[in-house]
Amino acid sequence: MFPFFADKVFVTFFNIPFRFQCRQKPHATISPFNAPPSNKFCNTIVPSPKSLGNFTVRRTNCENKLAVGLTFCRALLKIFSTRLRFSFPVIQFSQMDSQSQDFLKNILTTPSVTGFEEPVQRLVRDYVAPFADTIRTDVHGNVIAARNPDAPLRVMLAGHCDQIGLIVNYIDKEGFIYVLTVGGWDIQNLVGVRVKIWTATGPVEGVIGKKPIHLMDDDERKKVPKIKDMWVDIGAKDKEEAEQIVRVGDPITVELEYRELRNNLIAAPATDDKAGVWVVMEALRRIDPAKLKVGVFAVSTVQEEIGVRGSITSAFGIDPHIGLATDVHFATDCPTIEKKENGDVKLGGGPVLTRGPNITTKLLNALVSVAKQHEIPVQIIAEGKITGTDARAIQVNRSGVATALISIPNRYMHTPVEMISLHDIDYAADLMARYCESIDSDVSYIP
Repeated sequence: MFPFFADKVFVTFFNIPFRFQCRQKPHATISPFNAPPSNKFCNTIVPSPKSLGNFTVRRTNCENKLAVGLTFCRALLKIFSTRLRFSFPVIQFSQMDSQSQDFLKNILTTPSVTGFEEPVQRLVRDYVAPFADTIRTDVHGNVIAARNPDAPLRVMLAGHCDQIGLIVNYIDKEGFIYVLTVGGWDIQNLVGVRVKIWTATGPVEGVIGKKPIHLMDDDERKKVPKIKDMWVDIGAKDKEEAEQIVRVGDPITVELEYRELRNNLIAAPATDDKAGVWVVMEALRRIDPAKLKVGVFAVSTVQEEIGVRGSITSAFGIDPHIGLATDVHFATDCPTIEKKENGDVKLGGGPVLTRGPNITTKLLNALVSVAKQHEIPVQIIAEGKITGTDARAIQVNRSGVATALISIPNRYMHTPVEMISLHDIDYAADLMARYCESIDSDVSYIP
């Protein structure tokens, strides 16, 4: 059972919504269906102003009677669903407030093909404006939001906003559009998908087509398709019509959908690594300024998918002493992925901390200590070489930077249905924020 923070909990029974109103104790944790701690308790239960089908949980805590009440409610659900065969929705917990969850949805459904990140970067700037001390965008396109930017010791938090995509390369005389890949696609995942071409006048709907299997010979059926054998069909009658709408060089994404699944999981294209952007900006928001003794620079980096380019330029500009990169990592809790080769990583198990040559050991140990202090679950993996993340660039910036990598478990990476846990990104943001609050201005991670 995951600990959670709460000041209000909403629940609906038989379509009648109720609200548990609770006294507050910041940053305390409880496990509602286990033995509760003995401190403050719920004041009252009143009808909620709107019907909500699951719990909405915020970042403070109520304890004894709420825990007992939830245990009782859970038992009632079990009795009714078993004896009367009623179907109840799965009760889920979310530590995000509505604004931060909207930010996640918005960036996941906004295009940001590598090299064309401007639309999502506008959302990032708007989100951090209420709490960042400074916001700037460098010439490369990185958005850098800072708190306490004039402090002598600087900490860089990096998550890349760019996503893999396609780019218009050629339009034939029938109006079919041939493309190039941007970033690392498994071409099989593109067969038959819906796409959008992001033109100067707005998005254009299309689909990716290829030769039907019925018309292939035996040799063709055995081959993995190549991008040159596929095309985008926008329904144009000929080249002239297509060229009135689409230009060579226009970026293309798969359909940008956000799907909520069971157990606080979501599926969407580009959780690699807009989940990381959410984490670093949310961490910046959650930092208590009264506890901050260092400068924190949260960066939505660009062009990671073609060689961690944005982290190279932004790290040079910030010149950090400490760098925390956030990206996704392969979840191994699904079929065909061998744990003996790829480690034991599961969705909902908490953020992933990496050990290896791309990581500063003293900094990693500090993160583990903060996680234990604040009861934040983490998973540990090993990496024997440089990582394919912004951490590889940050570590070797200028004369060297103390570097760590906080990753989000991800199923089905580089597909249109990348899956992550909201619990994991929430814990990752808290870990980053609590770590930044813990740093002394004279800290040193020199071996």
